[in-house]
Amino acid sequence: MDEICVRDGEDSEWRESARWLKFEEDVEDGGERWSKPYVATLSLHSLFELRSCIINSTVLLDMRASGVEEIADMVLDHQELYSPLGPELRKKVRQTLLKQHHHQNQKKLANRLPIVRSIADISRRTSELHLDKHDQLTASQSQLAGPDGKSEVSRENSGVDFSKIDLHFMKKIPVGAEACNVLVGELEFLNKPVVAFVRLSPAVLLNGMAEVPIPTRFLFILLGPCGRAPQYHEIGRSIATLMTDEVFHDVAYKAKDRNDLIAGIDEFLDQVTVLPPGEWDPSIRIEPPKNVPSQEKRKKSSTLPNGLVEGEDDEENSGHGGPELQRTGRWFGGLLLDIKRKVPHYLSDYTDAFSLQCVASFLFLYCACMSPVITFGGLLGEATEGRISAIESLFGASLTGIAYSLFAGQPLTILGSTGPVLVFEKILFKFCKEYGLSYLSLRTCIGLWTAALCIILVATDASSLVCYITRFTEEAFASLICIIFIYEALEKLIHLGDHYPFNKDNNLDKLTTYSCACVEPSDPTNDTLKYWARTNVTASEIYWEALEVKDCVEKRGEFVGSACGPKGPYVPDVLFWCVLLFFSTVIMSAFLKNFKFSNYFPTKVRAIISDFAVFFAILTMVLVDYALGIPSPKLKVPSVFKPTRDDRGWLISPLGPNPWWTAVVTVVPALLCTILIFMDQQITAVIINRKEHKLKKGCGYHLDLFMVGVMLGVCSIMGLPWFVAATVLSITHVNSLKLESECSAPGEQPKFLGIREQRVTGLMIFVLMGSSVFMTSVLKFIPMPVLYGVFLYMGASSLKGIQFFDRLTLFGMPDKHQPDFIYLRHVPLRKVHLFTIIQLSCLILLWVIKTSKAAIVFPMMVLALVFIRKLMDCIFSKRELSWLDDLMPESKKKKLEDEEEEEEQSIVAEEDGVVQVPLEGYKGIPVINITDEMSKGSFGNTWNASS
Repeated sequence: MDEICVRDGEDSEWRESARWLKFEEDVEDGGERWSKPYVATLSLHSLFELRSCIINSTVLLDMRASGVEEIADMVLDHQELYSPLGPELRKKVRQTLLKQHHHQNQKKLANRLPIVRSIADISRRTSELHLDKHDQLTASQSQLAGPDGKSEVSRENSGVDFSKIDLHFMKKIPVGAEACNVLVGELEFLNKPVVAFVRLSPAVLLNGMAEVPIPTRFLFILLGPCGRAPQYHEIGRSIATLMTDEVFHDVAYKAKDRNDLIAGIDEFLDQVTVLPPGEWDPSIRIEPPKNVPSQEKRKKSSTLPNGLVEGEDDEENSGHGGPELQRTGRWFGGLLLDIKRKVPHYLSDYTDAFSLQCVASFLFLYCACMSPVITFGGLLGEATEGRISAIESLFGASLTGIAYSLFAGQPLTILGSTGPVLVFEKILFKFCKEYGLSYLSLRTCIGLWTAALCIILVATDASSLVCYITRFTEEAFASLICIIFIYEALEKLIHLGDHYPFNKDNNLDKLTTYSCACVEPSDPTNDTLKYWARTNVTASEIYWEALEVKDCVEKRGEFVGSACGPKGPYVPDVLFWCVLLFFSTVIMSAFLKNFKFSNYFPTKVRAIISDFAVFFAILTMVLVDYALGIPSPKLKVPSVFKPTRDDRGWLISPLGPNPWWTAVVTVVPALLCTILIFMDQQITAVIINRKEHKLKKGCGYHLDLFMVGVMLGVCSIMGLPWFVAATVLSITHVNSLKLESECSAPGEQPKFLGIREQRVTGLMIFVLMGSSVFMTSVLKFIPMPVLYGVFLYMGASSLKGIQFFDRLTLFGMPDKHQPDFIYLRHVPLRKVHLFTIIQLSCLILLWVIKTSKAAIVFPMMVLALVFIRKLMDCIFSKRELSWLDDLMPESKKKKLEDEEEEEEQSIVAEEDGVVQVPLEGYKGIPVINITDEMSKGSFGNTWNASS
């Protein structure tokens, strides 16, 4: 919006005073900078006066013009038809309209436009078709997102002064944007107002009028006598704010005459909220909201004539029972449909990965996946006497992950190892050892049966049963896995105290007397004597005092001295340094991840820092640890690619030395494994495929299970561990690939657009994992406490958005302080607490089972949650369960609920645009005509006096 004040003897020019891209920005009083964007607050009086202006002024729609001169002539020619100015005044008004425009950014040098966007790209869309309804709406100096078309403007022929362009502001404007220029001012020589609303067709690039070179579609001109500058300013703000309104914006583009514009203003007035002057300070600037409410209900308003606005279709219903989970009634019918659904997107699964965000994602998740895979392999090696260990775990994870990333239906899922599988392996190995059976061969039979059963489940469309996994089951399972991640991270940190003990009774004055030496055991135990006999060790021949710590422990010596702990010398620095590394990684990761919401640095820089947050945290901690040189425990990766034991190869016979009947009876434990694989895989898939993630390429439950089953059989034959969907890693993967709108107006929060769906990040994670054997020279510098910190961060960040934890906080919260959760509007608080207690009880039961020796039945208990949820139908009504236990995104539900409340509480009936409120015993109120009433106001009197 530009303003001018013309007085005799004074040189004047149009000066920019405000602009609207989405929210209002004003030139501060000092004139040196733009204000912070804020929600425009308008006076009701200025809106009424704007309405009066549109009724009584010049309205020119779809006019053709090539420059400001032609526009000025058209406006003044129309003015002559109903309120002539006279030749002299007409000339002065025309000169005023053609005066130079002074912009806020003219002091800045911005001759770098080509690196931002070419003018041809900016102006390539014009006026034949209406703007796509999902595009950004912009106004003023109001910038408007315009319709598609071909307005060819080049740097060579545009005549634009490229040294006066605000490039930073330019980047905020979407491609194809069009401007609405608002010109208001007071002219001393005028005795009556000159007001015009002009819509150009096609849009025209008016050099020097807008601060950025984009075509102008609309102009609003208000010139009046001196003495009413604040009044003109508020009317200008009103029209500019209206042009940023989503509904009026559509009306302005499609209006056929003056009446359509008036109908648009009336609809806007119907939605206006009035704040009492005694309870509100109009000078307060309202911060832009985080989420702008949908205007779809307004677009369906009966106030507006048909065709002026276009509403969107209602979104599909909540839940996850879409076509992907419907039974086909044919063998492998669901699998074939999954393949048909994913094939059209297969190429884009690779091309969509060209982004720094994907690089940040796989670097972070590579580090996060490495440690659990190696740790799992180490534990499995201890349990199976090295038959399956770290190198097999790395190879199996890499092989399975690569195949899954290439061919699965939902490549966003990350595969990993699970606790129940480890428990099963321990039980199986113990059983084989007791009965003299070959562990690897028996395990191969079980794996092949499990793979076959998984493929049978795929053939019979058993994945359609996933629709019975509701939020109750999903959140209990996800919460458990997240809590286990957090618990194990802290447990591993505390466990470092055993390896690096410290003296709690230090006396600083006696530090010089502290010592620790290795000596021969004075009373060796039977185990020690057997070890010496087995290894041919003669205690008297060993020079114990010269042994290093590792050798002393290996030869079962004793540590004696004031600086000795039970298992070796005190090592105070290492444990405390590990604690510092651990919490520094967590804090730094969380801080950098939220950095994109800070006020520092440009948006793109903040986004890169946020995407690479965990990687930067890991890299920083590794460098600091290396610089200080404290011997913290490091990641240990196998350096040779060969089986851990020499008595096994990469192919295992299903029978081997075992009897033939073992190939038959192994179907029984395979049933248990199948339930474990199915529940782990499908619950994680349900979480990843949530509708609030806005996935566009479809799900693939049947194809996912098929790939897991096939690779499980391959890993069994090769003697490798089994891998299935890892919940926390998959959630973290999805969170690291969230897409947000890049072109957002000043003050507007970026909108969540969905997830960057592609296969490359998962593929690269597991390719790097397979290559880790050849990268030990680099990976050996990564401290284990840093990776433990990453685990804690992943577990804690994955808890966000789980409704169960929101409900837990309600227990200690007074009613008046409780958040406005949507389910609290419909379900009594006692029922909410009861639902939470049942869910918490199930979570505790799952925790007890998973951490006990009975962990083998854990998948059965997860399956039991589905039946527990079914029994809850007897305790809760369907209406209560629909609010406490469904998958509709809460933000959408809240919008729907607000709309329903408005309809229920409305007691007014709209007839022919007149609002009537029936009151008992009241004889009626005369109908108020807004136009007549406003004609009695100050600006209306100007019209009457001038006519």
